[in-house]
Amino acid sequence: MIQGTTSDAGKSALVAGLCRVLKRKGLKVVPFKPQNMALNSAVTMEGGEIGRAQALQAQACGLPAHTDMNPVLIKPNTDVGAQIIINGQAIGNMNALDYHDYKQTAMQAVLEAHQRLSEKYEVIVVEGAGSPAEINLRDKDIANMGFAEAVDCPVILVSDIDRGGVFAHIVGTLDLLSTSEQARITGFVINKFRGDMALLQSGLDWLEQRTQKPVLGVLPYLHHLYLDAEDSISSVYNMDSAQVRCKIVVPVLSRISNHTDFDPLRVHPQVDLEYTHIEDGPAPADLIILPGSKNVIADLTLLKKHGWPEKINRHLRYGGKLFGICGGFQMLGQYIHDPEGIEGKAGTCEALGLLEFESTLLKQKTLCNVSAKILSDNSLFTGYEIHAGISKGVALSKPFAEVDGKHEGVASGDGLIMGTYIHGLFEKSVAMQSILKWAGYQIDATQDFNQIREHAIDRMADAVEAQLNLTAMGLAIKG
Repeated sequence: MIQGTTSDAGKSALVAGLCRVLKRKGLKVVPFKPQNMALNSAVTMEGGEIGRAQALQAQACGLPAHTDMNPVLIKPNTDVGAQIIINGQAIGNMNALDYHDYKQTAMQAVLEAHQRLSEKYEVIVVEGAGSPAEINLRDKDIANMGFAEAVDCPVILVSDIDRGGVFAHIVGTLDLLSTSEQARITGFVINKFRGDMALLQSGLDWLEQRTQKPVLGVLPYLHHLYLDAEDSISSVYNMDSAQVRCKIVVPVLSRISNHTDFDPLRVHPQVDLEYTHIEDGPAPADLIILPGSKNVIADLTLLKKHGWPEKINRHLRYGGKLFGICGGFQMLGQYIHDPEGIEGKAGTCEALGLLEFESTLLKQKTLCNVSAKILSDNSLFTGYEIHAGISKGVALSKPFAEVDGKHEGVASGDGLIMGTYIHGLFEKSVAMQSILKWAGYQIDATQDFNQIREHAIDRMADAVEAQLNLTAMGLAIKG
């Protein structure tokens, strides 16, 4: 099990790298994350929902994503509440205290999923969540040491030196663990080091002497490593101002979800995609994209508070284009109804009123992978749907795409606005080229984002093989 001293210490990337290394060695390996709190998710082949990072790790293993890889997914929709997803299906919303009481039931789902994987695979590489040293979350823990103790799993602790304070992070984390948990940690990995190793060596020697545990290796800072983010928006991007043809703005909603939709745009050398804080408003751009949200009405209310409707209308008057994905698509209509309080307080909210349709949130989620065709130019692409609502209205008679012979999404009569429920469409070069051509720009369609992702996984695996003590880590993994 890979645990971290902090969130974003490098757990997800290290698990992906280890999975690829073990696959190269011919082992049947599978990723596993007992509990994940994230708003970036993926749809499995059987129509379940798991964390996006586990789908990436499955790819590193050469496997299709499966709900057993992430049996508990928590998707926050307020500061104190979240949707709880067990074995790929939403069971409802809970506040933090209710979920704390529910953890014993959730743990049963975790252990059963882990057992099923144990029967099929030689090695399970487990990813923890956050830090095991969050003492307020230790009771009934299923995400870190609680799970490791339950299945007698050895643990490797990873820490990000680029943040600063790496030795304090490691020693402090170790000090806050129980005696049995401390014994379970077999060693440390230091992540994102840049500089001369000779300057770090005295610190490594001190750490090993202080803890009586080995440093299993130091991973270098890998520049421009494009791996799907588990939740936080990555600062990694590729933009050569000399090549840029198109400027895109995406507002960072308070509950922005599946922002990995925009990773292919961020790494394309001819696209300048800027994430903008809601308070700041959009910079001048060719295209504004409204992203998905786990609480559409709350995020729409914030957009209104900070003047985005007026700014969007001005953008459209000057010929700018507007695209909405999932929750962002719902915002384009006249009303959003949440009669059962699926994402927050029950009620109805006026949407942006740009197109004549309404959306209603429902308990039953739509979870599916799709093959679709953009109707404006017949471009074919694949993607996935994750949404708790349906949209109806006369504007939808002019759709954005066709899925299995049925209309999907919307394209405005004046050609300025489009929207869809489909995530992941920019991963296909022809779809990206189609949408940016609609926005007024011809870009190269040679980018294969899946190959970019594969290259990133291999880079991580190469670093793991070159820099880490795989013999010691192999013994740790096999127990």
